[in-house]
Amino acid sequence: LAAGALSGAGLSEVEWTVERHGRATRYRPESELLPDLLTDLSDIRLLMTGRQSGPVRLRLTIATARMSGLVALTLLKMGDDRAKSWWRTGRAAAAAAEDRATLSWMYAQEAYQLYYNGDLHGAAELAVRAQHWAGGMPCVGPALAAPLEARAHALLGRHEATASALSLARTALDRLSEVDQDESAFGYSESQFAFHAGNAWTHLGETSQAQGHLARALDLYPTSNLADRALVRLDQAMCSALSGDVASAAELAIGTVVELPEQHRTALIISRARDVACKVPGNRTVTEVRALREILLLPSEG
Repeated sequence: LAAGALSGAGLSEVEWTVERHGRATRYRPESELLPDLLTDLSDIRLLMTGRQSGPVRLRLTIATARMSGLVALTLLKMGDDRAKSWWRTGRAAAAAAEDRATLSWMYAQEAYQLYYNGDLHGAAELAVRAQHWAGGMPCVGPALAAPLEARAHALLGRHEATASALSLARTALDRLSEVDQDESAFGYSESQFAFHAGNAWTHLGETSQAQGHLARALDLYPTSNLADRALVRLDQAMCSALSGDVASAAELAIGTVVELPEQHRTALIISRARDVACKVPGNRTVTEVRALREILLLPSEG
């Protein structure tokens, strides 16, 4: 079947499968999603070896880029460094297809790899690159990249740069079509913007402003999106810690981790919970703090 020309219906099935996986990133555990991504990507690669027309090969190349991005994103959430090679594969495929929107999306997603690895300057650089490749057209890449740039600036203590990047993010989001605001790895929604804005203000210590965005994010996120809702709650815990309410911060962080099904407790979630634990004083007299450190297998302090 793969040796022959792909029918129109067959090509539509391939592209629908890619979109379905993008939506699945919002609710499926990464350990379950990854094998399916790799299997379907292998099928696409096999189709690429067949006798396909130029337009069909182009669309298959774009599908390869998008699937490679999903694999990289899934590995990133799992704390697996193999994500780095998949970003390169995705960017190469998007460039080969000369698809600026997909290349912009790839750079925006890859910026998260650097951000979570602590390379804040590199993350901001890739986020700017993502906005460059969009070339001013309304697409997901800039809407996804600008908030990440803001979060990187916030961690570097750059208040004005953070506010500027969030303004760009707001504009990019407002320009997106309804389809591009779907709850999917290929979309960017109002709920994500509220989460990312809240996260940026949290990093700057602007807890009052951050809490407003984070509360809105929880109102907007569907209950099926367990991972992002957990990250929002951990940011709320961080705000409590920064405000001096140590017990409430630890209690909220504990509840977030314990209530999350084990298959959703990715390296990313645990890392953020440890950030909260490191922010609260390790006082032996605060029961909640001791419990949080025990759950995260951190040594007791104080």
